[in-house]
Amino acid sequence: MRLGLHIGYWGLWGDAAEQLAAVREAERLGYDSVWTAEAYGSDAATVLAWLAGQTETIGLGSAIFQIPGRSAAMTAMTAATIDALSGGRMLLGLGASGPQVAEGWHGQRFARQLERTRDYVAVVRMALARERVIYHGATLELPLPDGPGRPLKLTIAPVQERIPIYLAAIGPRNTALAGEIADGWLPTFFSPEHVGLLRGRLEQGAARTGRSLERFDIAPQVNVHISEDLTAARDLMRPTLALYIGGMGSRQQNFYNALVREYGFEQAAAEIQELFLGGRREQAMAAVPDALIDLVCLVGPRARVRERLEAFRAAGVGTLLASPIASTRDGRLAQLRALAELAV
Repeated sequence: MRLGLHIGYWGLWGDAAEQLAAVREAERLGYDSVWTAEAYGSDAATVLAWLAGQTETIGLGSAIFQIPGRSAAMTAMTAATIDALSGGRMLLGLGASGPQVAEGWHGQRFARQLERTRDYVAVVRMALARERVIYHGATLELPLPDGPGRPLKLTIAPVQERIPIYLAAIGPRNTALAGEIADGWLPTFFSPEHVGLLRGRLEQGAARTGRSLERFDIAPQVNVHISEDLTAARDLMRPTLALYIGGMGSRQQNFYNALVREYGFEQAAAEIQELFLGGRREQAMAAVPDALIDLVCLVGPRARVRERLEAFRAAGVGTLLASPIASTRDGRLAQLRALAELAV
């Protein structure tokens, strides 16, 4: 099982010098890849291009590029450029984002997501293969049929013969789609104990095209805090869990809430959502069960975290994208080093 460093949005690791120091330290420690995110602040592509010129071996992953934020062709151009700048280190993570960002920020309707993602990935692959892009899909047609557009092909070549494409997916159908068309899957709140349920969805998608998942990379993002004080470590995880379970989406549609319900936390999921949407965020955080934290995060004493790492490895995780959680830069670096020691 490889380790990746998930640095999230720009600024979470401090200023530019502090962020670069963290990534270089991860590279020194043998982390396989670094992954950065975007929502409606920093964009992931600029950060990856900046890191490409200041690192040597570490893979450069987008977790994720937002599908509504770029045309498929622009995503292919960006991925190919970063791959060229880095000597072949690009890892292309894609995701649909959510309705608030897609419609409120990018002006794109959040609808027909399975069809949109399928068409988008097909065009990205076609462009990266440097084929002339002629595509007639359910949501995307290139060139447009009623204008001066003509079939074009990418004028630069990526270094990698095939840039790996990862899909961020939570819902059952999106997860199945990842198994069908992607090279890897970027889940959030991944539970090794429920891998049968989750892998079953990937296999359902893979079966549609008769492909094997033998080299498919399950790459969950996992929050980490290694400490002898288990209670304090758990408490550091509560804000993120409460935000996603309670506030990401609406009462009618929240994929993270639905996921933890499937894990057996139906009552807690309902309570967290009610508290969070009602503005009682401290109470929502307090309502996150310790058992759920232990299931999806790496928390507590070293021996306990080492045991959980083995559980993730046994569940078939190929790359664990670690998000070290601490209140200071030095604390996050300490977490980065401690995890590297335990994962050997």
